[in-house]
Amino acid sequence: MEKEFNEDHTPLGYLITFRTYGTWLHGDHRGSVDRHNNRYGAPLIAPNQKWLAHNETRLKSAPVKLTKKQRALIKESIERTCDVRGWRLYKTNVRTNHVHAVVGAACGPGRVLNALKSHATRDLRRCNQWSLSNSPWADRGSKRYLWTDTDLQNAIDYVELDQGDPISAVNDIE
Repeated sequence: MEKEFNEDHTPLGYLITFRTYGTWLHGDHRGSVDRHNNRYGAPLIAPNQKWLAHNETRLKSAPVKLTKKQRALIKESIERTCDVRGWRLYKTNVRTNHVHAVVGAACGPGRVLNALKSHATRDLRRCNQWSLSNSPWADRGSKRYLWTDTDLQNAIDYVELDQGDPISAVNDIE
């Protein structure tokens, strides 16, 4: 029988997603969310080419695409951060323009998201893989609560199996 929720009313984990800077702007053909349209199951904001063009002109730097080396460092950073903090990392997938992590933690998802992003940035800088003063990440990120075993397994499957072609198939310029 599936567990409905933990007796202490804490989620089994979180699906944390964060994007690289400038790679998914409002108006994009994939749709988007904003602070007014950010409830679970709410429809995405419709694509709008004029809004997208406007947002592209407002970028302070070029959109960030992660290299193979950067992705490997970020993956290691996420693993180390979870280990040091005693969080359970179920699965992570670092793509060229976003990161997914399924994490079990006895704290709120905002703390997990902030730690993963800040430690990844620090480690990129330490290894001379990010030299700009600004962050490689877009503001905020997605924090989905995983309450049941099914939610947890679906998130793990999504991160592992539903991200398109394996990252090794991506042509990468070092």
